[in-house]
Amino acid sequence: MARIPYADTAHPDHVEAAAAIRASRKKIGHLHRMLLHAPPIATGWITLFDAIRWKSTLPGRLRELVICRIAAINGASYEWEAHAPIALAEGATQAQLDALRDWRASDAFDATDRAVLAYCDAMTQQVHVPDDIARAVREIFPPRQLVELTATIAGYNCVSRVLEALEINGADALPPDA
Repeated sequence: MARIPYADTAHPDHVEAAAAIRASRKKIGHLHRMLLHAPPIATGWITLFDAIRWKSTLPGRLRELVICRIAAINGASYEWEAHAPIALAEGATQAQLDALRDWRASDAFDATDRAVLAYCDAMTQQVHVPDDIARAVREIFPPRQLVELTATIAGYNCVSRVLEALEINGADALPPDA
């Protein structure tokens, strides 16, 4: 059970932000229901993650592999459960998802995947990215995609930290959506 109750979408302070979430996501799930407690954050969150997910030129498969890797590193099961099916739909294989927790020991990943996953690991576990790891992704991606990759990794680390700090669980019962 989450650390605080999920927000009521019908509360007058939440109606506008709830409408923005519905317009983007069609429904209001656990994470967004929690974010509604802070309406400006909820609407800003939707704007940021819509840009990361749908306005980026980064290949969707790579985006979803790093999101799942972040979930694995941070122990964010809600994030994993939400994004593993998306990763498969974007072209990742089940073998890659199965190997993602120990990707360095697997032959399921090509050179680009390995550079991206090393960058993800460095950003997530160390914050400061070593020069050789940064150079490897810089040689693969043009500046726009490198910024998109970086923002994706940073953003989804934020997601997992919010999920885990507030103990948001996809199995929690939600009050009816107004």
